[in-house]
Parts: sequence; C-alpha cells; structure tokens
Amino acid sequence: MKKILFQGDSITDCRRERTDEFYKMFYGLGSGYANLSAGELGYKYPGEYEFLNRGIGGNRVTDLYARIKADIINLKPDYMSILIGVNDVWHEVARKDGVSAERYEKIYDMLISEILEALPDIKIMILEPFVLKGTGTEENWDFFHSEVLKRAAVAKRIAEKYKLKFIPLQEKFDEASKNTKEPYWTLEGVHPTVSGHRLIANEWLKAFEEIK
Repeated sequence: MKKILFQGDSITDCRRERTDEFYKMFYGLGSGYANLSAGELGYKYPGEYEFLNRGIGGNRVTDLYARIKADIINLKPDYMSILIGVNDVWHEVARKDGVSAERYEKIYDMLISEILEALPDIKIMILEPFVLKGTGTEENWDFFHSEVLKRAAVAKRIAEKYKLKFIPLQEKFDEASKNTKEPYWTLEGVHPTVSGHRLIANEWLKAFEEIK
C-alpha cells in the first residue's frame, strides 16, 4: 500500500484529530482538501493508498522545516503534497514574526533538498500559496497580496528546480471569485470554506493523477 502525506499549515490541518485513536480513524485527515482528496482516491482505488495528514495550524516554512524528521522523513511517504506560505506573510502582519521571501526560499530549498536526499523515490507536489481579499486581509491588502505572490513565485521556482509537480491555486481562486463575494471561497481571505477546499482538492487530484 502506497503512503500519501499531506503537509502544511492550518489549511491542511483543518482541525484534524490528533490524540484520540478511535476518532483519528474518522477525523485524522481533518475536514478540508486532504480529507476530500483522500476520500476520492480511496473510493476510486480501494486499498491502494494510506493517507496521513501532518499539517499544523500556524506553521510557517521554518516551522515545517523544524519538524522535517518526525513529520516527513520518519513517515517514509511515497507521495507528499506541501501547502505552506501564507503564514510567512500573515505572521508579519499580526505579530512581526513573519518569514521574508528570501528566507522562505532558502528554507524551502533546504526542506526539499533534504527530503529528496533521505527519500529519493518520493514524489512531491508543491501547492501554490494564495490569498483573497476578506475581513482578515483587506486592511493590509496591498502587503498581503504582493507578499503572498512572492511566496507563490518562490514555490514555483522550487518545484521547477527539483522537477516537482506544481499546483497553481491563486489564479484558480481569482477566477472562481469573479462571480462571488467573500466570504464564499474563504472565510476571511485565507482559510477556505468547504467550497474552497473542494477547489483545492480538484486541483490536487488532477495533479496526483499526472504523477502517480
């Protein structure tokens, strides 16, 4: 059975059950795109894949790198997707504790390099960080938008450097938002609604079929 790992921040975490072993069977993947994607694959390919979610709310790329051994390498996934970057901007707005675009690129590069060194056969998908205008972002919209776009460009460069599958999301959300008003695709500009998670899952599943 092949192992698929979902990695990232709260968008991936999505309130996944961490402690209760019984409830982890039902809610261990959270309620977001990881759960939706796993449900589709599990239905389509019964018994072929095991699914793990190790996203942690609030994580920046530096936090993800700090747990590379316990939450990635030691798990030995065959496939992994990563969605990280919006908190690297948001934490700067809220706490003056963000991660600059330059450091984001340096750490992301180290992260992927070390994963591939430890797990040379792993297949990795990099999801593009995204942001929409909403109650949590509109006050600092110009900064949010420009800085998240910088992280998105970095994520794409990292994917290209290591010949990994890149999953664009910003354009997909922008296009979907043309005929709707927030909150619709996200709750406040960052965290997806169920429809937003469905959008991510659709893109995730299309990409996975291309690399599996």
